[in-house]
Amino acid sequence: MKILLTGASGYIGKRLLPILIDNGHEVVCCVRDIQRFNPPKSLSSKITIIEVDLLEKKSLDNIPKDIDGAFYLVHSMTTSSNYLILEKESAINFRNAINKTKVEHVVYLSGMINKSELSKHLTSRKNVEREISKGTYNFTTLRAGIIVGSGSASFEIMRDLVEKLPLMITPKWLNTKCQPIGISDVIQILSKTLLNSKTYNKDFDIGGPDILTYKEMLLQFGRMRSLKRYIITVPIITPKLSSYWLYFVTSISYNLAIALVNSMKIEVVCRNSDINKILNIEPIGYKESLERTFYKIERDEVISSWKDAFISSDFNYNLTEFINVPTNGCFTDTKEMAFSNRESCINNIWKLGGNNGWYCGNWLWKLRGFIDTIIGGVGLRRGRTSERFINVGDALDFWRVIYVDKDEGRLVLYAEMKLPGEAWLEFKIIENKLIQKATFRPLGLKGRFYWYSVLPFHGFIFNGMIKKITEYKKD
Repeated sequence: MKILLTGASGYIGKRLLPILIDNGHEVVCCVRDIQRFNPPKSLSSKITIIEVDLLEKKSLDNIPKDIDGAFYLVHSMTTSSNYLILEKESAINFRNAINKTKVEHVVYLSGMINKSELSKHLTSRKNVEREISKGTYNFTTLRAGIIVGSGSASFEIMRDLVEKLPLMITPKWLNTKCQPIGISDVIQILSKTLLNSKTYNKDFDIGGPDILTYKEMLLQFGRMRSLKRYIITVPIITPKLSSYWLYFVTSISYNLAIALVNSMKIEVVCRNSDINKILNIEPIGYKESLERTFYKIERDEVISSWKDAFISSDFNYNLTEFINVPTNGCFTDTKEMAFSNRESCINNIWKLGGNNGWYCGNWLWKLRGFIDTIIGGVGLRRGRTSERFINVGDALDFWRVIYVDKDEGRLVLYAEMKLPGEAWLEFKIIENKLIQKATFRPLGLKGRFYWYSVLPFHGFIFNGMIKKITEYKKD
């Protein structure tokens, strides 16, 4: 069967793609920015990639007319303040485009919406469901609550809270009940639902066997990590304070924190488990989901992470706009140094950020990250998805990977920190020499003042960094 996979570069899409291929499907990967999509080479010959922006109607003409099924895995709840309108418009455009194909079945992954009073982002999900369901095809909605898996926003938030805070004074919504589900079960349910006539024109809640409060989930998480944690819930913390609490303690953006806090006040427990019977699936429990997640992390096998989506930074742009580092009207700091071993030099570049740090003046990087967090930026909290691999679109602390080619020996990063201008950091190997270049395009006088105020630190940081990168290290 020919399957359209929207959101193929997203957290769920990246994990669903190899399963669809294994099931014998021909997959058309629908992405908004083709530069951010890096499928494994083993899958490249078995997929077709098309670039589609659901808000640009003409781009939807790229969707083939002979598709048999489609997944709608597109969400944009924090990329704009008016995302309710944009998500609804995207759903309408998708429906109209799909109606022109011979598609038999569309599957949409949504959030649980079993209450009359919904948060803004769950209201948006419901609106999307309503619009897509008006198509001429069969339609199924799968509604999930908390998804537990390596790289999921829910998991990373819990990990930040449990591993950073021995004592938590928390909002009362930590007593809200939810029914978490492991990412492996979500992928299995998605793949088995498509083109299954028993699921046509219905909606299902999907969840694991355990019904827990958020507090119970955090305490279980702590026990698994052999960390004794104390949690006190108080009724006086407002949603706004709760959002700030999540923002400063975890790696999520403030806009995402607001959306999550408003949703976490609503109980998300499955109405029934009909979908499990239809698909003959027995979801695993919360504890086993955590065990599998840590196994993947320890083996550095995290396929996708929410941090690599633009919702982690509140940015919304195409990477192609920033690949060519500008020169006009820019300040630059260029360092050059010869190396004795090319492979060692490249490996050192590819280890930048995350737990490895930046080789020189890490306390200054941490200070800059802390300042960025205080003024509403991403700081250094995101780290990196993999300790070994870097892909276009990945988050790397407060940078975004714009261009990467290990064979060429070139890496280009774009700054997502709060700045009075725009900044790039580029590493490029030419023959036996590493060229390291920091570029800053200032915005007005404020930008120029910023550049000259940090310039004294550049000599220390960037000189030390290039010396460490070019050092020969045997792996």
